[in-house]
Amino acid sequence: MNPPVPTGSFRRQIVVLTVCVTAFAMVVLTVLVQLLLAAQTSRDVDRVLEDRADAVAGSTTSGSPEDPLTVPDAELDRGVVVYDADGALVAGQAPAGQAEAYAELSRTGETRLRDLGDDRRVLARPFTTTAGTTGVVVVDEVLTPYEEAEFYALLVSLVTGGLATAAAGALAAWVATRALRPVAVLAGTATEWSEHDLLRRFDLGPPTNELTALAGTLDNLLDRVTAAIRSEQRLTSELAHELRTPLTTIQGTADLALLGEDLTEPAREHLEEISAAAHRMTHTIATLLELARTERTVADSAVASLVDVVDEVVRSTPADVAVEVEVPDLRVGAPHALAVRALAPVLANAVRFATTAVRVRVDGATAPDIALVVEDDGPGILGDPERIFEPGTTTGGGSGGGLGLALARRVARSCGGDVEVTRAAGPTRVTVRLPRV
Repeated sequence: MNPPVPTGSFRRQIVVLTVCVTAFAMVVLTVLVQLLLAAQTSRDVDRVLEDRADAVAGSTTSGSPEDPLTVPDAELDRGVVVYDADGALVAGQAPAGQAEAYAELSRTGETRLRDLGDDRRVLARPFTTTAGTTGVVVVDEVLTPYEEAEFYALLVSLVTGGLATAAAGALAAWVATRALRPVAVLAGTATEWSEHDLLRRFDLGPPTNELTALAGTLDNLLDRVTAAIRSEQRLTSELAHELRTPLTTIQGTADLALLGEDLTEPAREHLEEISAAAHRMTHTIATLLELARTERTVADSAVASLVDVVDEVVRSTPADVAVEVEVPDLRVGAPHALAVRALAPVLANAVRFATTAVRVRVDGATAPDIALVVEDDGPGILGDPERIFEPGTTTGGGSGGGLGLALARRVARSCGGDVEVTRAAGPTRVTVRLPRV
């Protein structure tokens, strides 16, 4: 099964870019079409007016220069008006409301075009008959049909542009999905191998295209990740092994010395502090050894009881405040020892800073993972909450080495979970997430 496509994926960027470019192109094309259509319509209207005026002028006659003009009835269409040289009406009738404009044009000495309102264009043209009689013909053309044609052309352009944009987006999504599906498969497979099988590789051979080159790059990356993990595991195991023997000796010697009855009170306090420090270091080393030796496949196959894990941690954590536990009987998908070591430093830290009580509960019992919330009524965490998970960082001047919370997060992540601060201000909340079975 292919991994889910993230919201900000490259495929989405390609689709969005394609849709935007197509939409912009269609808008530009629509504007150009409308401009060209408007210019052509204007030329057509002018040509129609000129043809009508020429036809009327050519058919108008007179007997002599002193005789009146005669216009055939066949030429007197709507909006056709003929005037003599003095501006007197010879034939036709001006449209309602346009008499004044027509009277002004009746005395023109040159061809004139004029728009009357938004829906009418008028042409006035002087003419001379074969007998030498002059006059002026005024014709008009209603623009409404032309404007309706332009509107329908705009509507068709917008619909066509929308369909073209949608088709381009769908085609881009289909092409991008098919083209990027192998990349998603490679990425998902590499992620799965890095978690479960560090020795698997794609091995597609020498790079012949972008995908084989990507596979080779991922193989090299997996090699480096594997080498780093193996080196870290080996170093951790060797250091822990070398430190275990002297620590056992120190703790045994301190415990043996504490059995003496002739110890002074200061000496006994010093020995108890030495024994406690050695005990803490022993637990830390045991955790490091288990992390180095436990493979993820072993962690995935292990199951532990959440109630047992919490009970053991509470019993082993000295507390001067009340620890309230409210956890259901859930199954944790991790080894019991690792689950304990992921929770123990978190609870110990909460107990150290709590004023009256610490509460341990599960947040969202039906969630995909188990969110174990440890809440204390202490002063909260000052500064960046993430700093407390850095190795060597102690909280509140504690006597530890600053490894507890760092190891807790590392242990939880090795099992597929995490440790995070979900509320830094008091009451402080630290959530230990563990996989659910």
